Parts: sequence; structure tokens; C-alpha cells
Amino acid sequence: MTVRPHHDVLVVGGGNAGISLAAKLRRDGYRDVAIIEPSTVHHYRPMLSYVGSGLATLDELRRPEAAVIPAGCRWYTDRVTAVEPDRSRVRLARIGTLTYDDLVVCPGSSIDWEAVPGSREAVSTPAASTNYEVDLAPRTWAMLSALTRGRAVFTLSQWQVPCAPVALKPLFMAADHWSRTGVLGDIEIELLVEGARLVDEDRADRELRAAADRYGVRVRLGTNLESIDAPAQVARVRSADRLEDLGYDALHLTPPHRAPDWVAASGLAGRGTRGFMAVDPRTLRHPAYPSVWGLGDVAAADALPSGGALRKQVPVVAHNITAGRSGGAMRSYSGYSVAPVTTSRRRLLLAEFDRDGEPEPTTRHPDLVRPRAATFAFDRYVEPLVYWRRLLRGHVS
Repeated sequence: MTVRPHHDVLVVGGGNAGISLAAKLRRDGYRDVAIIEPSTVHHYRPMLSYVGSGLATLDELRRPEAAVIPAGCRWYTDRVTAVEPDRSRVRLARIGTLTYDDLVVCPGSSIDWEAVPGSREAVSTPAASTNYEVDLAPRTWAMLSALTRGRAVFTLSQWQVPCAPVALKPLFMAADHWSRTGVLGDIEIELLVEGARLVDEDRADRELRAAADRYGVRVRLGTNLESIDAPAQVARVRSADRLEDLGYDALHLTPPHRAPDWVAASGLAGRGTRGFMAVDPRTLRHPAYPSVWGLGDVAAADALPSGGALRKQVPVVAHNITAGRSGGAMRSYSGYSVAPVTTSRRRLLLAEFDRDGEPEPTTRHPDLVRPRAATFAFDRYVEPLVYWRRLLRGHVS
């Protein structure tokens, strides 16, 4: 007979979102919180951009999952196959069925290789890579640092990519490296951007465009990567109604992402979201199922998904679970997100903005939109410590 244990709050996903929320709920007095996470290794994913730029190693971003599970939480090392929100049930691959009072869906997202035909084949060659795959990030720096002449192409998809502007880090740090080693003039750098800006905050966008100009980067806005011919090292791109074949010697992909298939199959996806979970963008509650909440990269919250956004989302969801039960006033998520982007191997700016692209700075002094060495040092060396020692322990407000 299948065991069907019940939990007060069931959290799907043991990444940044799930662990931070579970720890916050425990701090708020919830006694019965369970986490479903099949992986036994936890990754601090923002560090991948530094791995892909030769400034960090994979060992620095890994911890055993058991080490970050909050004390008192039940951990199911299993995979979700379906959610039945009408019956408050979650089906797992091995264990069977769990039931819940409140469900928080935060399994993250993954690369949608099928969205760009040829992309999976391309990253299996030495001429292409992406920092959005843990095992490929070290190859990014091997590829970029070895390039001394030719064309380097960087892509920037706008579709639910976790902290998409951070994909500019390997571009600017590679360009700085090429400048310092005297080969920048022999390398043609192309940046293909699906959207109309590099980042959705005016001043930060101007700073990044200026940095691109300094390194001679050809920025092509409104340009989509259609497909890749990996053996020929050719990318087919579309700009307006024009198709073009663009050869490359090094290609860094920031590919479209997708939600787990069971999100849509369970009736949780929003219309027009390509399978991402529907939520009220302010309360982060599912519009049809009041006891289901979305958090992090999987939620179509009308905002740039990012680790920094979770600092605002986690306390909103934690508060609103309680408010939903008691009939109290709910907190609202403004759509805050943050994009830490390097402009060289020594300087970094911080773009903080809401869902309307309006600035929402954590502090006005100093001005963090201005690229600074101190901000670079904080992002590279201090922020990981804050993540492991504070955020994953529920210290968010």
C-alpha cells in the first residue's frame, strides 16, 4: 500500500527559492514543512558566471543538499511527476502521493534545447558553450581565453532566462582579457539581443552600452538566434524580417528556458507562458488554486527572474500563506529584480528595478549603478557567504 503522508506546507524544489522559503517558514513558527528535491548537491548558481570567466571553480559553488535543508524539515529525495491541485495532492516518481495544506512550487527552470535547433549539438563542440549549464561553465573560459583572433558571438534570450543580463559577464570579462593580452583588435565581438535593451533600467543600460562601445562590441538589438549548424560553426539569426548566416569561432549561448513539463500537465501553467506557472504577479498565489503558490524561476510573475528577486519574493509568499489562512492583508511583490553585471574583470554595476523598469535601489549611497571595484568584490567574494550563511537560513524580510 502506498504511504500518503500529509504536510502543512509542501515545497517543491530545494534550490535557492525552496530552501530560503522553508527556512523562513520555520523561523515564522511553521512546524511541518517538507521539501521535495531529487538532487543531493546544491549549487550557488550565480557563481557560474565567474566559473565561466576563469575567476572561480565549480567546487566553490557546491554543497551537499543535506547541509542546506533547514532543521526540522522533512526532505524527500524524489521527483515530482504530477500535481493534482483540485485534490491537494502531489505525485512522486518513487514514494507515491503526498498531500498538503499549502503547496509552494519552485523547482526552477532548465534550458530548452529544442527552442534553438542545433544548440545542444553546438555545445558538444569546443567552439560553443553556456554558463547556464553547470558542467559547461568551465568550458566557457577555456574557449574564450584560448581565442586570439576571429569572431566571438554572444546571445541574449529574453524568455524567462534566470537573470539574463548576467550573461553579459563572460562577454565583458573576456573582452577585458583580450584587451590586456593585446588581441582585442583581432577579435570581432557580436552580441545578439532579442529585446530592445541590455537591461530594463535606463541608467544601467546606458552604462552597459558604453562598456560595449569601449570594447568594440557590435550590439544587435531585436535579433533572434534561429538555429545553429554546429559542424560548420554557423549561427542563423533573424533581425526584423531578414535572415542571416553568421559564422563564429566562439559562441556563448544564453538560451531560452522551460518549466518542468508537469507544471503545464497539472493545469498550473498560465496562458501564453510557454508552460511556466501562472501566479498573481503581486501576491504570487495561483489565480485558480488559493493554496498553491509560485516562487522563483518557474513563476510567470511579470518580472525578471533572478536570485536577487527571491529576497523580495520569499517574505511575500511566507507572509501571504499565513494571511491566506487567517484572512489577513496580503503583502505585494513589486516585481523587484537585480542584475549584477561586470563591465571588466575588476568592476561591476548593480541594476535594481521593478517590473516597470523603474529603479528600486536597495541603497542610494553609494550609487551602485556606477561600475565599481568594491561592488565587484562584494558580488564575487561576499555575496556567496551571505547566500550560504544568511539567505539559505531564512534571514530575509
